[in-house]
Amino acid sequence: MAFRYAIALSGGIATGKSTVASLLALNGMRVIDADSISHDILDASTEWVKENFGDEFVDGSKVDREKLGNIVFSNTKARKKLEEFLHPKIRQEIEKRSIKQDSFNFPYLIDIPLFFENDAYDIKESVVVYTPKEIQLERFMKRNGYSKEESLKRIASQMDIEEKKKRATWVIDNSKDLKHLQRECEEFVEKIKVKYLEKK
Repeated sequence: MAFRYAIALSGGIATGKSTVASLLALNGMRVIDADSISHDILDASTEWVKENFGDEFVDGSKVDREKLGNIVFSNTKARKKLEEFLHPKIRQEIEKRSIKQDSFNFPYLIDIPLFFENDAYDIKESVVVYTPKEIQLERFMKRNGYSKEESLKRIASQMDIEEKKKRATWVIDNSKDLKHLQRECEEFVEKIKVKYLEKK
């Protein structure tokens, strides 16, 4: 059975989830990354993308994710079509990797951006990377160069970060600088170790 020792790592767009995943890995946590699995599956599905969205969404042997993202974030029907195609495949691969990780009998993370939105994984515990909405918007616009309107649209396509924070088992606060974030990550790893060692 998959997900025995899994902890879902989630957050919102531009809350710093990838940075946190890297910092937690540096602190000894093992991480399964749903995003990179999704990218691999998408790049292996160029024919499907051409058939369903058009040739202009494929650049050579890879899917033009930015172009596809623009249509998917502005069109609910297109997003649903893509999610229905991708999610079962992503889940299958995550389950396979999870079973392997469970064999180590120690908690590990599964980085799932839409963990709360999709409710597709039987994972009991979760950690959310939290950034207040105004900082989230500011960081997203700076990082991606999108307009305020486009940025708000993309952020609104996911569950509100405050709601995710409420649902999470743990919260890693990323509203300050990198030093603060490193300390938050170290403290989280310590909590996991203490909790797990108490169980043993």
